[in-house]
Amino acid sequence: MPIKAYNPTTPARRGMTTQDLSDITTRTSVKSLTKSKKRSSGRNNQGRITTRHRGGGVKRHYRLVNHKLPAGLKGTIEEIEYDPNRSARIARVKDQHGMYHYVLADTQMQKGKKIASGEDAPVETSNRMPLSRIPVGSSIYAIEIQAGKGAQMVRGAGTKAQLMAKEGNYATVRLPSGEVRKFRIECQATIGTVGNVQHQNVKIGSAGRNRRKGIRPSVRGVVMNAADHPHGGGDGGSHGTGKAPRTPWGQLTLGYRTRRRKSSNKLIVRTRHDAKRKR
Repeated sequence: MPIKAYNPTTPARRGMTTQDLSDITTRTSVKSLTKSKKRSSGRNNQGRITTRHRGGGVKRHYRLVNHKLPAGLKGTIEEIEYDPNRSARIARVKDQHGMYHYVLADTQMQKGKKIASGEDAPVETSNRMPLSRIPVGSSIYAIEIQAGKGAQMVRGAGTKAQLMAKEGNYATVRLPSGEVRKFRIECQATIGTVGNVQHQNVKIGSAGRNRRKGIRPSVRGVVMNAADHPHGGGDGGSHGTGKAPRTPWGQLTLGYRTRRRKSSNKLIVRTRHDAKRKR
């Protein structure tokens, strides 16, 4: 799917590109599978800002995507839709009972295609089944971390993981980040690659476009006063802080590991940092 460029009618438009929406077959969503979405603007349940530079933006309705298709489901894809809440496209599926579901659309999904889920589903692209049934070497997405909880990993546009091996009760999977991790073989996954592969190549082009996405401006630390940021202060454009890059609260960034994964360490065979060093 190609990227569309704008005519250079303004300086902002000169470098701006957008997604090609030719794969979307309808602009109306299923009313029963949408709900209103209240913006949190980066605030938690106490009203404190926990994520900075969020707020405003165009109103959206949330699509209720089914990340946990029931076993034995056999459905037909009726439409491919745009979802403003995620980078991937979503597919409208009508099952054998006449019920509608939204699922993540992969690169092979199109109107009229039949899909299935469960242990008895054929081993074909877009079908969902336990890792124990998927052949080694297959590309997969929408992987469960805990069996029965629903897909939590590999859901972004253009992403895919690879099933590397199966041994005993665990399957080894290489994730898009390069991390190699073990999953229980009962965990479900879908065969294929998430669609909208060109999403990462879109150039925003203008500040206003980011504002409509709900992203507010960010100010660099080096242009602040010393009281406001560890990088601040100095005589007229002095950028030599003498310190490693830090957050406004003094925590190291750029390479400093902040991820706490004590509970899952035993399942991680190789971290993404190890994978980068190996390259």
